[in-house]
Amino acid sequence: MQKLIRIEPAKCVGCKTCELACSFKNTGEFAPSRTRIYNEVFLEEAKFITVTCMQCDEPWCEKACPKTAITKNMASGVVTVDDVKCVGCRTCVSACPFGMIKYVDSTGKADKCNLCGGDTPECVAFCPTQCLTLGEEDKPLRQKVLRFVNTMKNGQMEV
Repeated sequence: MQKLIRIEPAKCVGCKTCELACSFKNTGEFAPSRTRIYNEVFLEEAKFITVTCMQCDEPWCEKACPKTAITKNMASGVVTVDDVKCVGCRTCVSACPFGMIKYVDSTGKADKCNLCGGDTPECVAFCPTQCLTLGEEDKPLRQKVLRFVNTMKNGQMEV
C-alpha cells in the first residue's frame, strides 16, 4: 500500500528539525536550503506550516518530464527522480502544483522527497513533537486535495 508523510500542524512548533534531518540524510550537510521538506514559520500569527511531496497518485511532474526521469513505483507509491536521465530542464518544477520538486543548482538536476528510499524518513524519525508520521494512503484526503487543486486551477472557489 502507498505510504506518505502525514503532517499534523497543531503539533508543529516550528523547530525545523525536519529540515535539518532531511538535508543531512540526503546531502551530508545540515543545510535547510537543501531540504526536501519545508517548514514555513509565520511569527506574527504564531503558525508553522510543514509541507513536502504528496507522492501524487498521478504525478504531474512525471507526466511533464520529457526524458521519463521521474517515475512512480506503484508498489510503494514513491515518486523518484532518476539523476542519470534528468537533464535539468525544470519542466517538472513548473508542473508540480504544490511546488514540492526543486531544481538544484549544484547538481543541475531536479530533486524531491523520496521518503528516504522506503525506510522511515529522517524527518519523521527526528520530529520531536511527532507532528510528522509515515502513514498509509488516505483516499478521501487525496480526493479533497485534488478537488482543491482543480478548483484553484479553474479559478473558482467551491464551498
